[in-house]
Amino acid sequence: MVTSDFDKYEYYKKSVQTPDVEAQFLVKTFKDIRGTDVKTCREDFCGTFAVSCELAKLDPQLNVYGVDFDNEPIIYGNETNLSLLSKNEKARVHISNGDVLESGLPKVELAFALNFSYFIFKERALLKQYFQNVYNSLENNGVFLMDCFGGSECYEANEEETDHEDDGFSYFWDQDSYNPITNEAQFYIHFQRDGETKREKVFSYDWRLWSIPELRDILTDVGFKKTTIYWEGTDENGEGDGVYTPTEQGEDCESWVAYIIASK
Repeated sequence: MVTSDFDKYEYYKKSVQTPDVEAQFLVKTFKDIRGTDVKTCREDFCGTFAVSCELAKLDPQLNVYGVDFDNEPIIYGNETNLSLLSKNEKARVHISNGDVLESGLPKVELAFALNFSYFIFKERALLKQYFQNVYNSLENNGVFLMDCFGGSECYEANEEETDHEDDGFSYFWDQDSYNPITNEAQFYIHFQRDGETKREKVFSYDWRLWSIPELRDILTDVGFKKTTIYWEGTDENGEGDGVYTPTEQGEDCESWVAYIIASK
């Protein structure tokens, strides 16, 4: 049985996002690098812009911009995430339906692209065009932050289930295929609420898996002076602990997530 009251964006947020934690990491990382509080930032591929809304809560002087090509999640974000903010907070959140490959992105101190969204650019020329647009849109003290993932599990078909018992559903991350010649891979997100039929392919991602060295090379090509890798630490059980620190030595593990920070 499948019912119609299914909010895919809400289940996505519960499964793969922690907007408040991500917002705090962004402002802290900028201050660690530049020594000052960030006053303008932009979320590229912002979707429902949940992180942008959390950023607006952190500092009454912080102006936040968001850009996304798809208007559907923006409309959803306006009706949900933005509606929960105070009048002052709403006034500092500026979201637009646009293309990050086009010039004229809002000028900011901090730009960020999360959830591996830039993997949609499969050709080096297109990714370089995006990075160049980011570089051009940053202030002189600008910082660009994005996440990246990899590991041996990314090169084979597999499906991982995460049980969200308290919320009454399961989340499935499905790597359907991988082409070693092009590094292209097809991913899907499925959900299954307790007592209901599994919802297949609620979200679909046709990506190229970019490596950290490739990304650093392109960032340097467009003008960034320095790139730093923030790698996740491990707990006593050998699992990721959610704490990311700068390093030049990553662990060769089956699955990893890291942040790349590029400084102008």
